[in-house]
Amino acid sequence: MVTSSRVKSAAHGRARGGQTALERYHPAMARDPIDRLRDEMEELFADLWQVPRFTRRRGGFRPAVDVYRSERSGEMTVVVELPGVDPQRIQIVVDDQTLLIAGERRRPRCTGRVYQQMEIDYGRFQRQVAVAPGIDVEAARASYRRGVLTIVLPAAKKPAPIPRTAIPIKAAKR
Repeated sequence: MVTSSRVKSAAHGRARGGQTALERYHPAMARDPIDRLRDEMEELFADLWQVPRFTRRRGGFRPAVDVYRSERSGEMTVVVELPGVDPQRIQIVVDDQTLLIAGERRRPRCTGRVYQQMEIDYGRFQRQVAVAPGIDVEAARASYRRGVLTIVLPAAKKPAPIPRTAIPIKAAKR
């Protein structure tokens, strides 16, 4: 799970009452304990255990994500770094208080290359972001410009259950 402030590992992130910082400040965003523990372990290994890139697990890369809410309007904005990803191959779905961003960054096919160094990650990716209640998913919008995907989820006039909704991406003008 990614939030505007990183969730610390299970061992270090617990404070009063055994809650993580996310649960303490955003109780509506609390999730199943198994999912939360899995996400915290993935963050711990991704951030703290610096494994050389060529030995990383197979299956893609992990794009960087920023998430913030506007104090004035209450809208939620998710910014995802996706350089080299075709916006037509990105899927964005909101379901059960979770925003799912998935897709694939494909390695260009070129014959005759002998790599000296390979540091750019390619492959499938999937990121999940907790969505607080009170978001109007029907009015959500997404844009892609210069390798950055921006998803804006406006605040709802009155809270309603969040149905499963796909959000189309429009290419932004330069």
